[in-house]
Amino acid sequence: MKKTWITLGLSAALLAGCGGGEEKKTDTAKENEPAKETAAFPVTVTDAEGTKVEIEEAPDKIVSLIPSNTEIAFELGLGDEIAGVSDFDNYPEEVAQKEKIGGSEFNVEKIIGLDTDLVLAHASSAHNSKEGLQQLRDAGIDVLVVNDAQNFEQVYDSIEMIGEATGKKKEADAEVKEMKEGLAEIEEKASGIKGEDEKSVYIEVSPAPNLFTPGKNTFMNEMLELIHANNAMSSQAGWAQVSEEAVIKANPDVIVTTYGYYTENAVEQLMARQGWSTIPAVENKSVVDVNSDLVSRPGPRLVEGVEALAEAVYPDVFTQ
Repeated sequence: MKKTWITLGLSAALLAGCGGGEEKKTDTAKENEPAKETAAFPVTVTDAEGTKVEIEEAPDKIVSLIPSNTEIAFELGLGDEIAGVSDFDNYPEEVAQKEKIGGSEFNVEKIIGLDTDLVLAHASSAHNSKEGLQQLRDAGIDVLVVNDAQNFEQVYDSIEMIGEATGKKKEADAEVKEMKEGLAEIEEKASGIKGEDEKSVYIEVSPAPNLFTPGKNTFMNEMLELIHANNAMSSQAGWAQVSEEAVIKANPDVIVTTYGYYTENAVEQLMARQGWSTIPAVENKSVVDVNSDLVSRPGPRLVEGVEALAEAVYPDVFTQ
């Protein structure tokens, strides 16, 4: 962590003109100009664990421990400052050139060796790595635990938290605004889907034999509501494990898988399951795989995920 504090000054505006009277007019104009906003450091950010993290200056070297944090940081223009990422990071392409610091278990020594200023941790895994995170703090590195977002509002909170901690508040605000506008456009397009036109959807995030699906209080459920689709597993809460019998009984109109990138022939395997042939989604071949990262990674690309989900469920409406 750097010990030198930086005071950011405002650059004087250069106005055209010459002569004594013109110079006086310029001075008056300057006095009446509103002060320009600058990234204010030091800054104190309260993270997902309720810890007040004091950051003395804009970090030059950032390590991200989870892909969603990395995507947010890049979207805010912090690509050059990212010094290390997790083994699971795959977007954007530039992450391939960054140092890898481990997967579920990160390499404390390597992070320290990168002369890291700020570590972007995550509430979904922080409880399993308390000792490692404390070692980083003891080494003088700022550690910010970003919230484990379960809906769009919490995703916005994540973006704004990272923006505040890195001096990118304006960029964070702009990104949140853009996401909201994108979702509003999708919602407007879906507004004509009502009543009997609304489809029942089962989303499968892991294949047999351990079937998992998003229930209530997940952003995937929020995505379905936004496009006027009904979650076939809305009786479940959170990320729930369900039986094949429960899916057959739910009788969904559309089935969406999210693991095709990692499992070969995901759609074909699902459609071939014994006893599933009478499900409307299988019978009508309305089984579609969407990119897992788009619909499950709580970051800026979630809007793309909603679009992909909308096209899978209502192709006649959203692919025109």
